[in-house]
Amino acid sequence: MKNILELNSVSMIYGPVKALHDVTLNVREGEWVAIMGSSGSGKTTMMNIVGCMNKATHGTVFLDGEKISRLNAKDLTAIRRDKIGLIFQQFHVISYLTAVENVMIAQYYHSMADEQEALEALERVGLGHRARHLPRQLSGGEQQRLCIARALINHPKLILADEPTGNLDEANQEIVMDIFHQLHGQGSTIVVVTHSPDVASHAQRVVRLEFGRMVREEQPVERHVA
Repeated sequence: MKNILELNSVSMIYGPVKALHDVTLNVREGEWVAIMGSSGSGKTTMMNIVGCMNKATHGTVFLDGEKISRLNAKDLTAIRRDKIGLIFQQFHVISYLTAVENVMIAQYYHSMADEQEALEALERVGLGHRARHLPRQLSGGEQQRLCIARALINHPKLILADEPTGNLDEANQEIVMDIFHQLHGQGSTIVVVTHSPDVASHAQRVVRLEFGRMVREEQPVERHVA
C-alpha cells in the first residue's frame, strides 16, 4: 500500500517558538491515524500544514505523491479543494443556506454543483430528511454530519478531521464515529486530530505529540463494548 501522506523532518517556527520540531510521519493509503496531544503539543500546527493552510518552515510534505511543502498559496488552495476533505470542530456552515446548499457550495468551488449528488451525500450520513433545513434547525450532531457530507462530496484522497466530536454529546459522538468506520471500511484514508482517548481508540495507529515533537506511536487501547 502506498503512502498517501509523507512528512519528512518538518518544523514550524514562529519567531522564538518551535511549534513543530523535526516531525517525520507516513500515512498509508486507506489507513486511519489519530494524532494526539495536549494543548500546545503541535497537533493543530501539523493539521494546518497537512491541510494546506500553512507552509512548514523546514522539511518536506508530500500528499498523494505531490510535493506540497513549497507550493504557493494559490496552488495550496487547489490541493486542499481537490484532495482533502476537512472536518472541523467548529462546523463552519453558512447559516442562510440549507443543508444541501451547504454541500453544493463545496461542489461549486471544485467543479460543478450537482444537487442530486449532494442529496446522496446527505443520505450517506443519515441527513436526507433534513436536506432543506437551515443549520439553526439542525442539532449539533446533525451539523457535524452535514460537515462530513460536505467534506466527502468531492471524493478526497485524505479526510482530515480536527476534534470532530469536540462539541458533541456521547450519543452523537458514537454516530459520527460510526460514520468514520463506514468510510474507513470503504477505503478512505482518515487522519483525526484529537485529545480524546476514546476517539483515538477507533484508529489503527495513534501518534503522540509533546511540545512540538513526535514522541511515540502506539496501538490504540482496546475498546470494550458493553
